[in-house]
Amino acid sequence: MENFDYVYNVVKSKLSEKRFYHSVCVMERCIEYAKIYGVDVEKAKLVGIAHDVLKETPNEIKIKEAESLGVELDEIEKKALGLIHAKSGAEFCRKEFGFSDDMCNAIKYHTTGTENMSLLEKITYLADATGVDRTYEESKIAYDMAKKDLDEALLYFFKRTIEWNIEENKLLHLDTIKSYNFLLNR
Repeated sequence: MENFDYVYNVVKSKLSEKRFYHSVCVMERCIEYAKIYGVDVEKAKLVGIAHDVLKETPNEIKIKEAESLGVELDEIEKKALGLIHAKSGAEFCRKEFGFSDDMCNAIKYHTTGTENMSLLEKITYLADATGVDRTYEESKIAYDMAKKDLDEALLYFFKRTIEWNIEENKLLHLDTIKSYNFLLNR
């Protein structure tokens, strides 16, 4: 696996200043949550900085880029192009940085969630939602919850994400619904 400086510099070269700042904020939250929940801090740090590495790929090439990385997209992802960067980014990080499966899965599911998430997956999802650059009220609520109970914070944020997508007439990814249902049934 590549060292942090290399990952940091590659990610920085691929993102705008604003998006890179977001990635730094996510990295800082990943470190914070990893310390609270006993997760490998170095892995969390790397996942946090790299989670959006392909976020700013132009829409017109997102599908081709995913295919070139060997990523299979479902019908929702082919229409909701903003979701593609998670799967593509995970494969990019596997190939470019040598990230382990658990690290790649944390990146892969940081936008949709998945059923029975690992601690690193939960931390990454919530760090993305609660970084200091996220100034809306729901982010602050989720941050306070996440410091005490990751599952409660996830349930709260999945619910809000589902509501936002419905309010804005956007497609809902089935993984988000499955994640929400999984947490309700635990």
